[in-house]
Amino acid sequence: MALSKKFFEILCFVERRNGEKLSQRKIAAGTGLSLGVINKALPQLVEEGLLDIPESKNVYITNDGLAALEPYRVKRAVILAAGFGSRLMPITLNTPKALIRIHGKPMIETMLDAIVRAGINEIYLVRGYLGEQFDVLHKKYPQIIFVDNPDYKETNNISSAMKVRHLFRQAYVLDSDLYLQNPDLIRKYEYCANYVGVHKEVTDDWRLIVKGGRVTGMKVGGTDCYHMYDITFWTEEDGEKMERFLPELYAAPGGKENYWDNVPLDVYNKEFYIEPRPCAEGDVIEIDTLTELQALDPVYKFK
Repeated sequence: MALSKKFFEILCFVERRNGEKLSQRKIAAGTGLSLGVINKALPQLVEEGLLDIPESKNVYITNDGLAALEPYRVKRAVILAAGFGSRLMPITLNTPKALIRIHGKPMIETMLDAIVRAGINEIYLVRGYLGEQFDVLHKKYPQIIFVDNPDYKETNNISSAMKVRHLFRQAYVLDSDLYLQNPDLIRKYEYCANYVGVHKEVTDDWRLIVKGGRVTGMKVGGTDCYHMYDITFWTEEDGEKMERFLPELYAAPGGKENYWDNVPLDVYNKEFYIEPRPCAEGDVIEIDTLTELQALDPVYKFK
C-alpha cells in the first residue's frame, strides 16, 4: 500500500524504536509532525493494523506496518570521496580528507557506522586522491565496493557521480567531508528524494532554495533558509533521471567544471521533485577548512 507522508514518518520513527513507551509528544518531536496530526494519525494506524498500542502504551509496528514500509527501503549508499581537500592542507598532504581522524576516528566512519546501523549493506565508495589508503576500511567494513575515479584531478566532483550514476536509484548519495554526530539521519527507509539541511537565520555558505516545500535550487548565502548538506536520497524514478542527465551535463561545454548537485538543483531541477529534510544544528558538521577542523578537534591547533 502507498503511504501518506505523515503515516510514513510515524511508522519509520516507531520502527527504529519498536516496543518502546512512546508518548504522542515524543512521536511528534521525533517526526517533526504536529501533536494534532499525531493524535489523529495513531488511532488510524492502529485501526489499519499497521501499529499496535496495547494498554501498556508501548508502541509496536506490526508485520503489516513493516510490509507497508518495504517499498521505501533504501537499497544502497554511495559515498563520494575522490577529492584532494586542498583547503585542509597540510593535513591532506599525506591523508585523504575523508580519512582525517576527528577525536581519534576517521570522519568517514561516522557515516559508515550509521549506514551499517540502518541495515544498509550495499556500500560503494568512489575514491581518487591517495585512493589506496581507503583499503584500510575493508577490515571493519568488508562490504564496501571501491570505485576508482582517475579523472578527479581534471574535473569537479561531477566526474565521481558519473562513475556511479547507475547506482543512484533508491540510494543515499553522500559527500565524504561530513562529520556525522546524529546517526539517525541515515534511515532504513526514505519517502522521496531529499537533501538534508539545517535551518539558519543567516548563512554565507551553500543553501537550498525552497518554495512550497520543494527544493527549487541552490545558492550561496541567504537568510531564513536551509544550509545544505550532501546527505541526499534518490528514489527509483529520480535515480533514473540522475543516470540520464549526468552524462548530458558532463558532455556539455564546461560540464566537467560542475558539481554533481548542478544536475538536480540547477540545470534539470524542474525534472525532479526534491524535499528538504530538516536536521538540528550539530547533527552533521561539514569540514571544509583547517579552521573548521581545529574548532572541532583541538589536536589540530598546532598545525
